[in-house]
Amino acid sequence: MKRLKRYLSGIAGIKTKTVYLEEAFADMAARFAHEPGTVVLLSGGSLDCARYHILGIHPWLMFTGRAGVTTVTIDGANHVIPQAPLDVLETILDNCRLSHGDAAGPVSAGLFGYLAYDLKDDLEVLPRTTIDDLGFPQLCLFAPSLIVVHDRINGTTEVHAPIRQGQDVGEVSAVIDAFLQALKSPPQASGEFSGNAQSLKSNFNRAGYATSVQRIRDYIAAGDVYQVNLSQRFEMGFRGDSYHLFQTLYQMNPAPFFAYVNAGDHQIVSTSPERFMLRNGSRVETRPIKGTRPRGKTPELDREMKAALANSPKDDAELSMIVDLLRNDIGKVCAKGSVVVAQHKRLEAYQNVYHLVSVVEGTLAEGKDSVDLIRATFPGGSITGCPKIRSMEIIDELETRRRHVYTGSIGYVSFHDTMDLSIAIRTATIVGDRLVFSVGGGIVYDSDPEDEYEETLHKGQTLRAVFRKSAETPAEETDSGSWVWQDGCLIRQEKAALPVFDLGVQYGFGFFETIRVEKGRACRLPAHLDRFKRTWAALFGVAPPDLTWKDIVTQVIEKNGLGDAAAALKILATRGDESNARFNGALIVTARPYFHRLTALGQAGLKLAIYPHRRMSPLADHKTMNYLYYHQAGVWAREQGADEAVVLNPDGSLSETNTASILVVSGKTVVRPRSLHVLPGVMQAVVSRRLHALGFSIEARPIRPDVVLDADMVLLTNALMGAVPALSLDNRPLNIDRYLTAALNEGLFNETEENDGLR
Repeated sequence: MKRLKRYLSGIAGIKTKTVYLEEAFADMAARFAHEPGTVVLLSGGSLDCARYHILGIHPWLMFTGRAGVTTVTIDGANHVIPQAPLDVLETILDNCRLSHGDAAGPVSAGLFGYLAYDLKDDLEVLPRTTIDDLGFPQLCLFAPSLIVVHDRINGTTEVHAPIRQGQDVGEVSAVIDAFLQALKSPPQASGEFSGNAQSLKSNFNRAGYATSVQRIRDYIAAGDVYQVNLSQRFEMGFRGDSYHLFQTLYQMNPAPFFAYVNAGDHQIVSTSPERFMLRNGSRVETRPIKGTRPRGKTPELDREMKAALANSPKDDAELSMIVDLLRNDIGKVCAKGSVVVAQHKRLEAYQNVYHLVSVVEGTLAEGKDSVDLIRATFPGGSITGCPKIRSMEIIDELETRRRHVYTGSIGYVSFHDTMDLSIAIRTATIVGDRLVFSVGGGIVYDSDPEDEYEETLHKGQTLRAVFRKSAETPAEETDSGSWVWQDGCLIRQEKAALPVFDLGVQYGFGFFETIRVEKGRACRLPAHLDRFKRTWAALFGVAPPDLTWKDIVTQVIEKNGLGDAAAALKILATRGDESNARFNGALIVTARPYFHRLTALGQAGLKLAIYPHRRMSPLADHKTMNYLYYHQAGVWAREQGADEAVVLNPDGSLSETNTASILVVSGKTVVRPRSLHVLPGVMQAVVSRRLHALGFSIEARPIRPDVVLDADMVLLTNALMGAVPALSLDNRPLNIDRYLTAALNEGLFNETEENDGLR
């Protein structure tokens, strides 16, 4: 942080100018919408929280962060800081702090952008079993050089330009003058936009959503939770002007917290009606929404829907529960006795729906700031459930994709003790030629699965109506057959598929890791994941996925009913089509019952045959999907009456077999065949350590086949079968030490060694 402070100038003051707008605020903002770092906040409707339109442009600072690493860009120079995003946010706010009295209106200087829902992982220890297919930051904030604030009540518009320490005031005046000059140019022509209706898809179908609702009801019945917010994500093709989409949505259904964020490589379009957190000096406020009904098509039906919501015991209980949660959250940082429910069950009308809303207020305790308030309350309880942490765990279990900005927050955090953040619902992300958006609802024990699914469609109607396409319902799924985990979702094995243009399909561009699972425990998982990550870095050249693999393994094993048996689990990764710098391939986890090979063969060991086609490839360092050589070697061995093929290096020395690593025991010396390229065996390392503990010395050197014939024993090792003796080589018998083999395998798959990494 000290290095950041050297480059981070404070704010000496604010230069403010009153201007007169001759056009709608959204049209004025369109001139700047296509510049990265532009943030537009529009307030629609007549509610008391819909007062200001705000525009932030020309950022002098940007910072993004995820997984404990934050990048701060100041005047175009990047600074990578190995700190959590909220810690960096606190440093920036402290360094740029203005006196509350030096600022005018809701915000005169500060940071604009979003906090993604996934920022929760920097606040709590939570499972990560959903796929991050977007790869965007958990936090993305910009410090504008110019902020425009329009007060809808009194009709005034003010332009604020922060004066940085050491900055010439004339330079700041030039920023304002350039803005005023831009307003004299012709209005920005609206670009067209379109969506590919045929490509619209959801990560849930009706039956799958109902099953997840029932799963939550089961958790509630078991006493785990009282309520969980469950969402489904839609995705479709998109072309054109994302800001024009934003304007169109605002014209269709204005709401208090419309937001547009141009983050450069992606844009956020939010039509949220819900305030997450307001701060004005010491006063704080949150406005949770719970309870939704669609608007009726006739006045009579409309009144019926309104009355049904107002008189619903379920919605009343749901809102009251979240109000209590939020009272507790803000109470962590508010003065004792200051937290009150100012309004409860206020019914608000929107274009497509009715909502129940409560207003909870408090007084921030002395010494607490905006970051303390975020840490105490984020993400908002209205879009997680109650209790919050267990609800978030269940959300991760049942949803298949990271939520990213959805149910996170959008808005501003000022340098003068004000803040206004919405809950990012009714929110779409545009990335390239894709548009994704999610809709969800709070599930309680009385929830009807069919009604909950329909409610998500009503909530998403505004976004979906723009493209005049409703969600299609795929065929029903049953709970039979084998299940695999693919890209965050448990699906039946026959449903798993790869795109034909995935390079894993075309060239075998991918790799896998095979792990033995014993009674629900993945044996030597850290060592396998270490090898998995090293291969990922070597082949894919992008960051590996941030997943809690232990939780994924548990899901797959339990779904396949293998918790009380031995199982072979495989993690498979493909590269995708390399259409961009991010990972866009597939991650698949499968599980099957495992029966030891020797039991199936009825033998004491395995028979070997030397494969006549020698191998030399740098890909041998990894378990790539391009395993055809090894597959064909195994087929050849079986044709010779053997169980395994011995693979030779170009110089004629041994490398491995088609499925196992080799250890050659001679006297009290154990030799690992040395090869320029060979897969480092997890089980080979474990068995070598056991042999060393028994008094054997371990060496690595080239070994010729004739040396094997004179050895005291040849061991074959892999993660599934452990250590197995070789019976013969090219029909010539080999020596076996049954007692040593038994000692090496004793308790091999019952260990709790978490440090069985590669050596």
